[in-house]
Amino acid sequence: MVVRTGPIRYAEADRFGLPKRVNGGQSNTGQSSGQICPQPRSRLAHVMGARHDVRPQGEDCLNLSITTPALDDGRRPVMVWLHGGGFMSGAGLFDWYDGSALSAEGDVVVVSVNYRLGAFGYLFADGISPGNLGLHDQIAALHWVQDHISRFGGDPSQVTVFGQSAGAMSIRMLLDHPGGLFRRAIIHSDPRSTEPLSLDDAAQIGEAFLGYLDGDPRSVSAEEIIRALHRVASAHPISAGSTVPLPFRPVSTGWEPRDLTGVDVVYGWNADEMAAFGGGVGSGSFADPELGLRRRAQGSRSQGFPLSAGLAAGWLGLRGRPLRRVATGSRVVPGLGRLADARLRAVAGGGPAWPGGSRLVGLLRPHWDPRAD
Repeated sequence: MVVRTGPIRYAEADRFGLPKRVNGGQSNTGQSSGQICPQPRSRLAHVMGARHDVRPQGEDCLNLSITTPALDDGRRPVMVWLHGGGFMSGAGLFDWYDGSALSAEGDVVVVSVNYRLGAFGYLFADGISPGNLGLHDQIAALHWVQDHISRFGGDPSQVTVFGQSAGAMSIRMLLDHPGGLFRRAIIHSDPRSTEPLSLDDAAQIGEAFLGYLDGDPRSVSAEEIIRALHRVASAHPISAGSTVPLPFRPVSTGWEPRDLTGVDVVYGWNADEMAAFGGGVGSGSFADPELGLRRRAQGSRSQGFPLSAGLAAGWLGLRGRPLRRVATGSRVVPGLGRLADARLRAVAGGGPAWPGGSRLVGLLRPHWDPRAD
């Protein structure tokens, strides 16, 4: 049995304004709008079908949900989920991100976060929006976790942030945030061909967006924002630094590369990445072994490896079962099973699994314990 709590408001924000943290009384009542960020239809709907859990959309969307084994002082590891969706769609409150299985089987507290999307979260326009508001929302949520998660059975010193696609790119950037708000990072399907927008490129897109609006961007309806967003996406299908149409995404932060000593990083990708968008792993969109080398040079224990959808599901919901059984029926990159077996033997006693002392800390360890050092 687990306890699922939420939605909980972790911050408040005016349109195009930075998030403002709410006080402890507000943030622990469990009362919020339950809204998700206004958004267009997902670009993957033609592959996955229409959503069944329709959520109210609105700008009072800085909400999160928590799943915990118990509301006690258990000081369990905490896992904070940042969803994907190309910075245009998605929500942490969706049912398919229910953390119940992971919480129950791993004895961990799972936090799933909404953040602002599209122009609401990533418009960069002088005098209107500073950009990266969605990224600032994520930072605000991590601050909320630090302040309040102990009331939900979690340990704020044992936070792992994990995410997929846009969420993974967010984590890649948050690794350099000077706040040091998490201890571990798990990066699924990071779109490595997509870099943050330069300020110049982001300003041009912002100018085009404002030109499609008939009125003050601070007061027009959310529906008008979405219509203008569609027009920008059509007019700027491939923006600089990307092979995917993502006109609204993070801009360069200017953060200095952070010393990642003591931060564990795990990342992986699937055999058929980007197939739904007409790409694939052969295009190099996601598979970037150099990322692990760069992160290790910064002091982090990290390693990249091909990851099948079956193995990802095995870690998220089927932990404890034999690795080969988890992988059965999924399309595994050739040689992955042998590689996994060898690495699992290497880490069986907690020893180093990779050259240079770097250690595999997650996805290919079916008995991984988030408490482990």
